[in-house]
Amino acid sequence: MSGLFGNEPLWVVALKSVLIFVFLLVYTLFNIWFERRVVAKMQHRIGPNVNGPFGLLQSLADGVKLALKEDIVVKAADKAVYILAPILAVIPAFLAWAVIPFGPEVRIPFTDTITPLQLTDLPVAVLYILAVTSIGVYGIVLAGWSSGSIYALLGGLRSSAQVISYEVAMGLSFVSVFMYAGSMSTSEIVAAQSDMWYFIPLFPSFVIYCIAMVGETNRAPFDLPEAEGELVGGFHTEYSSLKFALFFLAEYINMVTVSALATTLFLGGWRAPFGLGQISEGYFNTGYWPVLWFFGKTLFFIFVFVWLRGTLPRMRYDQFMTFGWKILIPISLGWIVAVTFIRKLKAEDMLDRDLLVPIAIVVGLLALLTFFIPEKKHEAEVDETPFDAFAGGYPVPPMPGQSAAPHDSQTTEVTTHE
Repeated sequence: MSGLFGNEPLWVVALKSVLIFVFLLVYTLFNIWFERRVVAKMQHRIGPNVNGPFGLLQSLADGVKLALKEDIVVKAADKAVYILAPILAVIPAFLAWAVIPFGPEVRIPFTDTITPLQLTDLPVAVLYILAVTSIGVYGIVLAGWSSGSIYALLGGLRSSAQVISYEVAMGLSFVSVFMYAGSMSTSEIVAAQSDMWYFIPLFPSFVIYCIAMVGETNRAPFDLPEAEGELVGGFHTEYSSLKFALFFLAEYINMVTVSALATTLFLGGWRAPFGLGQISEGYFNTGYWPVLWFFGKTLFFIFVFVWLRGTLPRMRYDQFMTFGWKILIPISLGWIVAVTFIRKLKAEDMLDRDLLVPIAIVVGLLALLTFFIPEKKHEAEVDETPFDAFAGGYPVPPMPGQSAAPHDSQTTEVTTHE
């Protein structure tokens, strides 16, 4: 970590904090416009094109309109928690960016101050991001509970189960990165990728993280907490005006956060793409050029989010949870064991690159073949006991495998009160 962290003037820290805040707000407005335009192109529509050049100010107009709408608070809501929930959802989204590196050390224009393009860093910076972003789910759960609506409550409970499930796989995908970099510091992980970006040697971890980050942010096809068909709108059903806008803001900032984390851990962070980094003795990895590369890499992941939304249908909830617990997590654990074993053999000079590549290909093919093994279907046990449809006083249809016992027709006495 840079020795400047923690020793900078207060005005420098304040300046970088404000710039990060403004960057996230502007990037959110851009991403909303970008998503609507890309989905429109996929569906042969035009998309926003009126307010501002190319419709770029449409997101700003929608945000102002939403903030100025009437703020409705339902009577059944717990008002204190109802108001606190959106704040609790959006603040952690901003806090996570305290340790995201945008670039190397630069000189602030019109001054002689040298500072890294990063607010601060920690020895456990990645764990800090996981901890802070996990707080955001409390805002979602409390929003569903405090609304006094069963639909909002179901959306909040779904979100808590979803985040817990996919955060496990996400955290496991980071372990191999920590082993390769020898650190949990974001700036040191970027520095360790000067020769090779980690998505190449750790491609399974990269794929697992990309899947988990979509589930973590409640985006299609994993947007079960706000599935319109069975939950009306999800955890924010009873919200309107600015409080609804805060949930919307938190969702889009979280999209950028997980994209920035993927960029930092697997795509070399702010480093220039292959080839450009070697031109003119690393000229494109100095100054403010890295901010451009960082922005481009995160925008690539935003495009993938939009692409998935415009392509894939929503999954069933049981499929979603089964995929997380029975596929992603076991594969993550197996990959961690494999990486540990390989690094131990390389440290002992018992494994070279010529032998490692064929082994990796064979293991990958075997893992791929396991998806084609047909699942063994268990026959349902047949209950031999005759099923009495009127045992509880009301006619009930039999369960699968049961047969209804013959029953005499009954007449129900009806008493009429005059």
